[in-house]
Amino acid sequence: MSSLVRGLRTRIIVMTDVHANLPALQAALTDIREDGYDVIVHTGDAIAIGPYPAECMELLMNTPSLRFVMGNQESYFVQGLPKQQPSRLNDGEVEHQLWTHAQLGSGLRQTVSEWPYRLDIEEGTTKCAFMHYALDASGRGFVPIIKAPNAADLDGQHASVGASVVFYGHDHSPSDIQGSRRYVNPGALGCSKDATARYCSLEISRLGFVVEHHAAAYDRTRLFEAFEERKVPERAFIQRSFFGKDA
Repeated sequence: MSSLVRGLRTRIIVMTDVHANLPALQAALTDIREDGYDVIVHTGDAIAIGPYPAECMELLMNTPSLRFVMGNQESYFVQGLPKQQPSRLNDGEVEHQLWTHAQLGSGLRQTVSEWPYRLDIEEGTTKCAFMHYALDASGRGFVPIIKAPNAADLDGQHASVGASVVFYGHDHSPSDIQGSRRYVNPGALGCSKDATARYCSLEISRLGFVVEHHAAAYDRTRLFEAFEERKVPERAFIQRSFFGKDA
């Protein structure tokens, strides 16, 4: 459990699922810098899906006071794809993973392998847990996604988590639910049907904490052009499924 101890108020920015969308990340960081922050936490899946995996990783890793949490996409990059292709990955998805990993190069694997699966920050009476999604018993994998979860679902998934507020992603839809603790999914920063980059701010003071949801608008023209220019595997499916782009 780490403490930031910045002063009377601590401002934490939480983002998740950048998914190699550089224009969205740049737009969000512009707004974040203007508003100010003490630390940024990215809760996994900075890579894959989008056409800019290397550029997004470079920008994130060079952003001051940014902490990373391991996502399933980073786990694929670090560990490599299973030798026996799992049923959850079709041939096109495997090709996309291999393309993404090739853009990054093997030199990053050691750095990414050191990212935690869960990050805890404690400020005063506020305890925060950050993870890509609820962890399985091994602590190095994720339980199946529950779509449109309710408080009971989330309480069950996080029964062993001692925190005032849990931030997570993986499921790209934003949500903010009060159960036995607060559960906040900012929504995917880099994957949405509209051209907005979503993230959250968490302000902690002696009075408690306040969560606000934010959305930075961005132009998707360059994003769609890059899919074609870089010949990203599965690009037609990705643009249709994750961005709502017509053929």
